[in-house]
Amino acid sequence: MNSYELSRNWFDWCFENPEKIKPNHTALYFFAVEHCNRLGWKAKFGMPTTMAMEAIGIKSYNTYINTLNDLVEWGFIVMVQRSKNQYSANIVALSNFDKALDKALDKALIKHGTKQRESTCSINKQETSEQENNKQVPSLEDVILYFDQNGYTKESATMMFEYYEESRKPRGRVWKDGRGNTVKNWKQKARSIWFRDEHRQDKKEYDFKNFENVEYP
Repeated sequence: MNSYELSRNWFDWCFENPEKIKPNHTALYFFAVEHCNRLGWKAKFGMPTTMAMEAIGIKSYNTYINTLNDLVEWGFIVMVQRSKNQYSANIVALSNFDKALDKALDKALIKHGTKQRESTCSINKQETSEQENNKQVPSLEDVILYFDQNGYTKESATMMFEYYEESRKPRGRVWKDGRGNTVKNWKQKARSIWFRDEHRQDKKEYDFKNFENVEYP
């Protein structure tokens, strides 16, 4: 028998019998466990009434004795010899109580742990989703590579990148088009707006300065 086992058995039982438990029960039981521990785990020991009441903050003797009687009735404390009055000590012993056979608290903790893990997974999925959303904003290298793979110039790719990148300032997380709408798919936007004949690599000469002040959708 040790403090951990007694504590575990107590809370297993409490969880299965919530309608019976009051804070005074827990306070008095753990005072008894602590007192027994300090006495070297004696098989039976005196528990002075006044000292116990002061330790757990119970002012009424009737409340104290009713609480103690409940613990005796529930099998957590064995009454060896009752005190003659409230100024003397009861002789008691701790019972290695283990009636919570189905371990409802263990089951509840496992269930709670499962829900917590599911909640954590949900949060992680949200974070992953946010990270994926952040990928809606490509790097300049991504844009140049995509333009090059489709036969369009580095200059036009840079122009597109700088145009939409300007919409993120100062702290924006997404690109905005000329109408203020979020650019959800930058590759689609490139194909539909920026892949123009004048931007193709096979066009020999073209004055890109003419497009510097153009507003694109």
